[in-house]
Amino acid sequence: MSVKSQTISLNRQTTTFNHPKRFIEGWYWAIPSRKVRRSQVKAVNLLGKELVIYRGKDGKLVCFDAYCPHMGAHLAEGTVEGNGLRCLFHNWKFNANGTCIDIPCLGKNIPIQLKTWHVEEKYGLIWVWTGDIPKQPLPFVPELENYRCDSLLGSHFEKNCHPNVVMINAIDAHHFNTVHNLPLEIIFAKQQLNENAITFSNITRGGENSFFIRLIRPFYKNAVTYSMCYWYGSTGTVTVGPDFLHFHIMFALRMTENGKTEGQTILITKKRRGILGWLLNPIVLWLTKIVGNYFAKGDTKIFKTIKFDLKTPLKADHAILQFIHHVDSQKTLAWGSWELIEDRWREEDRIWKLKGEAND
Repeated sequence: MSVKSQTISLNRQTTTFNHPKRFIEGWYWAIPSRKVRRSQVKAVNLLGKELVIYRGKDGKLVCFDAYCPHMGAHLAEGTVEGNGLRCLFHNWKFNANGTCIDIPCLGKNIPIQLKTWHVEEKYGLIWVWTGDIPKQPLPFVPELENYRCDSLLGSHFEKNCHPNVVMINAIDAHHFNTVHNLPLEIIFAKQQLNENAITFSNITRGGENSFFIRLIRPFYKNAVTYSMCYWYGSTGTVTVGPDFLHFHIMFALRMTENGKTEGQTILITKKRRGILGWLLNPIVLWLTKIVGNYFAKGDTKIFKTIKFDLKTPLKADHAILQFIHHVDSQKTLAWGSWELIEDRWREEDRIWKLKGEAND
């Protein structure tokens, strides 16, 4: 089949995908849990917004806009008192709901309210929801949705490209042959998990002419297990491994200045009971780290220099186009302000989504 006959089209400009000033409303990792101890407050810059996160005496996390509404002092310079936060400058105190409950110089309170953000803790990280009310859960591995899990933070990294571009690497079917030298054709089947999450799973067997594939084939009942679940366009979970032992890696990414990436890998496994689980799970997490490092190694050089521009999409890029469509169809916020973006592309996004579903 000729290259020309395999080509497919983007049909239009993207609205959010790979945009340096836009991101999807959702959960984003902010800071490792260990860095915010009880009665500590920390400054966090997340997607262009200055925040403070503190842990009250009761151990609960609170997230505010960073600056005091009185004169703009940074609240990270303040002190956690009980379950509230007191500003260093004029000692105004705010409770966990962001309400000012003490203004010493007045001897009374005035109706002042700080903007608060929903915050959760999981996988050794603190996560912030960038909208008003969380509409979806924290990212999870679909296969482990109903299980308690053990996790371990892996590598912390930076990439010289947008998180969306880093994400599509995991469903770039052809690069597994060219970069990672895997003698296996991969074709992905897409499934919508919810409005903000989408999965891609390998559905092909193939590769029987390869000694490597013949060697591992007895460990797979059907296709070689490889699946990817994307959350909010910037966090992805990979599931890979033989039928008797799946490895799960989460890549939690967030956009930094000028559309680049800061990321954190998370190694995850199902919690196993008893002494066997206590002994086995650290080994499984260690093996998971090795698997993750193998796949990341070959792509590091590419992410240093890539200037992503999908001008000539091919049939092999179908999953990538589906991901771009998925990103562009979600609720979009502006870098820094976190305000909802409504623009002339919104109706075209809806139409393109309907066309994409009709073609799937």
